[in-house]
Amino acid sequence: MNRYLLNISYIGTNFRGIQKTVNKLEEARVDTHSIQGCLELALRVFHPKNEIQTVLSSRTDAGVHALHSTLHVDLERTDGKPYDTTILTGVLNRTLDKQNLPIRVLSCQRVQDTFHARYHAIGRTYLYRFAVSRTTPELDKKGSLRNKGYEAFLPVEEIDRCYFLQGNNFDIERLTAASRKFIGVHDFRTFMSVTRQKSPSRDHPMFTVRKIDEINIRPGKSLALGPNAETAEQNYNYWDIEVKAKSFLYKQVRRIVGTLLAIANARIDERCIYQMLTIPSKHNWDHRIQIAPACGLYLCRVHYRNDAFVIPDESSP
Repeated sequence: MNRYLLNISYIGTNFRGIQKTVNKLEEARVDTHSIQGCLELALRVFHPKNEIQTVLSSRTDAGVHALHSTLHVDLERTDGKPYDTTILTGVLNRTLDKQNLPIRVLSCQRVQDTFHARYHAIGRTYLYRFAVSRTTPELDKKGSLRNKGYEAFLPVEEIDRCYFLQGNNFDIERLTAASRKFIGVHDFRTFMSVTRQKSPSRDHPMFTVRKIDEINIRPGKSLALGPNAETAEQNYNYWDIEVKAKSFLYKQVRRIVGTLLAIANARIDERCIYQMLTIPSKHNWDHRIQIAPACGLYLCRVHYRNDAFVIPDESSP
């Protein structure tokens, strides 16, 4: 039996999320609506002697993408030899491609049997992409957006890859200044969405305490091509929000980004952030804030220490 770490990326638009749903009544059925389920199905082409059970390092919700995520899996070959990691990568990608799945295995590597994709991770970096309209949208007689801006140009390459905003009084300096309030150790209970999953640890008073190591706001760029790229740059200012921490609560990043966008649009002020951080409660969420949609969120990197990877001797039989 050998353990392998898989470095993966994917577009999450058409998936329910990365984590598979386990149905005890249908244990043999593979959940192909999740990233994990599709990967486990692809791993079956190797016909290992053991049952395939992958372990995720991070969870992402429906519509969230990943530039880099990880999972580990144990595989026992019939002859007892380890799988060649290059062949493992190539066969998995070919299998996923045949099914037209937007999942890519970046690389595979053998790791110690004690390695754990989740528990050995020392940090995660998320990236949120959004674009702000350069022009003021046309208003109707009531002062509302006419047709919610559906007449505006939107590059087709960016559909479900970026969050597009109208540029009414948007102030990136306000956003940048407010982002500093989230850095450090806080009780983020107000910034956690309710989940159906039940766990004894969730009742612990320290469960919602997290440390945000970094929040960086940088100018972004369009992913559009050809003439669409020029038109997109003329119509929008692209921005990237990068958030780094050891771990995150359910929808914490999207709630933080939604709060920062509300600050930038002057729907709330910094006092609102102070109250939500100092009086942590699921009832203290300011409903003037819209949770940032999943389409703009990317799991950018899962971080490990270099000494977490002790590669077995590849020359052994």
